[in-house]
Amino acid sequence: MRGLNDYGVSNMTDDEFAECQGCGSSVPIDECIDEGGLVLCEDCYFDRHQKIKACDPWGVRSKKLLRAQAGLEGTEGLTEVQKNIYEFVSFRVGATPREIAEKFGLSAREVENQFAILRHCELLKGEMREGTLYVVPFER
Repeated sequence: MRGLNDYGVSNMTDDEFAECQGCGSSVPIDECIDEGGLVLCEDCYFDRHQKIKACDPWGVRSKKLLRAQAGLEGTEGLTEVQKNIYEFVSFRVGATPREIAEKFGLSAREVENQFAILRHCELLKGEMREGTLYVVPFER
């Protein structure tokens, strides 16, 4: 088990908590993750390490091949969140990542990851409008 001083936390017993420096939540000391000197909860740790790249030609190629092999078209095979994001963006013919986050209660990182998956499926893409990034349907 990691020592309390490994987290920059002193004068605490092992049954106490530390504050996650990512989200501010209270985390039991034995569940803290030291990330370059930051005390993080598991969710914040994974948020920092699970970014899917939207502009990834191999990701697009792989996703297209896998979906074709499985016989999936359009929104078939997507999660409910992905389908809802796609429908929201398609209905509005575009939305900012912030609007998507607010509509579906997602973190900015989760919006980025969901967008990347939908981009790999060639369902959504990014478009600049008057200096602001919008997520728009791939085919318009």
